[in-house]
Amino acid sequence: MYDLHTHSTASDGAFSPSELVERASAAGITSLALTDHDTTQGLAEARAAASIRGITLVPGVEISASWRGHTVHIVGLHVDDGHSALQQGLLGLQAVREERAIEMGMRLARAGFHDPLGAARSLAGDGMITRTHFARYIVESGRAKSMQAVFRHFLKPGKPGYVPTEWARLEEAIDWIRQAGGAAVLAHPQRYKISGQIRRCLAGEFKEAGGAAIEVIAGTSHPPDVSANAELARRFGLAASVGTDFHSPAHSWLKLGALPPLPADLLPVWEVW
Repeated sequence: MYDLHTHSTASDGAFSPSELVERASAAGITSLALTDHDTTQGLAEARAAASIRGITLVPGVEISASWRGHTVHIVGLHVDDGHSALQQGLLGLQAVREERAIEMGMRLARAGFHDPLGAARSLAGDGMITRTHFARYIVESGRAKSMQAVFRHFLKPGKPGYVPTEWARLEEAIDWIRQAGGAAVLAHPQRYKISGQIRRCLAGEFKEAGGAAIEVIAGTSHPPDVSANAELARRFGLAASVGTDFHSPAHSWLKLGALPPLPADLLPVWEVW
């Protein structure tokens, strides 16, 4: 059983890399990709835990990219996480994330929150500060009832804590992954708030830039989304990937080990690498 999109405390997941591997093993997963946001920091710990548990650890990363004014996510699978081009690219994105966190902290402080940056740093620990850490702090402060409410009232465009961010270009993200020997996967395509026509343009340009696969089964996918993603795979000759986008039991749409099967006519991404 494959799960090729998960997160740990190296970015915005709830579990350490070793805890994530343990839970994946208990759920019956035999091949797990750790794909933290813009970092491969958790892979060494995950590898050690996977060797003990007897499951295959697929080294991965989820790269933030900007495309036509939209933020999209590109998962890199089976990458050489020591490759210099990949790591140089990720270092640049980590600097962008740090700058964004500082600005978010300032804006939320002006909105009446007490030391939001310090609170987010504390929640992030040794990992990167992400919007999820600010959201957790705001929920814990009592100013919102849920993570979804935080994003709706504080962190989306036009709200007090929103910071517009320019990420890597789509072509750059794909190139870093390919240089590191990996397969580039367009993550959760139905999550982006774009029309079907624009989504087809995204898939087409992703393919032209060297993209290998698309997440047909994604953590937020409903049956109509799976059908639409499968059609994109067929139309553009992309392989198919599967992943829960697991962050924590409380906030995952699909639990580890609960993914439905891929449509039988699609090429699984693990046959690409």
